[in-house]
Amino acid sequence: MFENQDRTNLEELGEFGLIGHLTKNIKLTNESSNKGVGDDAAVLDFAGKKTLISTDMLLEGIHFDLAYTPLKHLGYKAIQVNLSDIYAMNGIASQVTVSIGMSSKFPLEAIEELYQGIYIACEKYNVDLIGGDTTASKQGLVISVTSIGYADEADIVYRNGAEEGDLICVSGDLGGAYTGLQLLEREKLIYLENPNIQPDLEGKDYIVERQLKPEARRDVIELLKSIEVKPTSMIDVSDGLASELLHICRQSNKGCNLYEEKIPLDPMTFETAREFNLDPTICALSGGEDYELLFTVKQADYDKIKFKMDISIIGYITEPSAGCNLVTKSGTVHELKAQGWNAFKKSE
Repeated sequence: MFENQDRTNLEELGEFGLIGHLTKNIKLTNESSNKGVGDDAAVLDFAGKKTLISTDMLLEGIHFDLAYTPLKHLGYKAIQVNLSDIYAMNGIASQVTVSIGMSSKFPLEAIEELYQGIYIACEKYNVDLIGGDTTASKQGLVISVTSIGYADEADIVYRNGAEEGDLICVSGDLGGAYTGLQLLEREKLIYLENPNIQPDLEGKDYIVERQLKPEARRDVIELLKSIEVKPTSMIDVSDGLASELLHICRQSNKGCNLYEEKIPLDPMTFETAREFNLDPTICALSGGEDYELLFTVKQADYDKIKFKMDISIIGYITEPSAGCNLVTKSGTVHELKAQGWNAFKKSE
């Protein structure tokens, strides 16, 4: 993958040389970042706020395929999927640490490309990179990101606060990342069979970007604050709508009615799913990696959110005895089941 480029072997730099090279231009912009890279530990001061911390790990061959994932996009995505967890708590993300394990096949130029995406994401979301680790890996590329943020205790939203009658809302649209993945996988197989055939992604930019370059929804958190709506529960959609809604219902000890016709689908997602003989609704329910925010609000807040362009009301919370249900477009009621991402599912 990197043989035809100018390449600098990492062993020429060594671990500390690599760290120095990658971090020499870091500038801290958050007041809470007292000390970042360069000492044994970072020093943060949140001045009475509650601290929020979340960690995600991305493994080559499990979470990403370098056959069609540009390293810059991968670095950007690694940050986004972590920031999304902080926003799902109704918090403000302010710092990240990034640790990477890499094999000898990666030259310095490849790692620089990965970090370019990391720095772009940090700058866009006003987040400081304050530390991390680098190590050799025999298992391919490994990326571990820890995100740190803060919130007033009264503002934090958990998964377990949904109440009977609450409206179920979701930002953006769903299923795009999964259909984008199907498209990329198809083009990879075609290329492997005949390397002379160029990938055909024309007109599919949106769903490809949903997979390769997702955006954490900080803007939704800012919108809710501006209209003075505090969700009663919230979670980000990383594993599919069904899985996430069931998390909220189980932790809140409630049931739900989710309406198929209300689930937001982009036309490109719908059309591409049909091309692959997939049910677009299943792509939204079980596809995952959309990183939208799923949340519940009190019915009294309906007038505040009903005309917000990027928020869809897709159902409501019920008593636990009613169960968790999907109401289809034809009015049929089915038990809502999670069939999304399972990190430990054995390959067939």
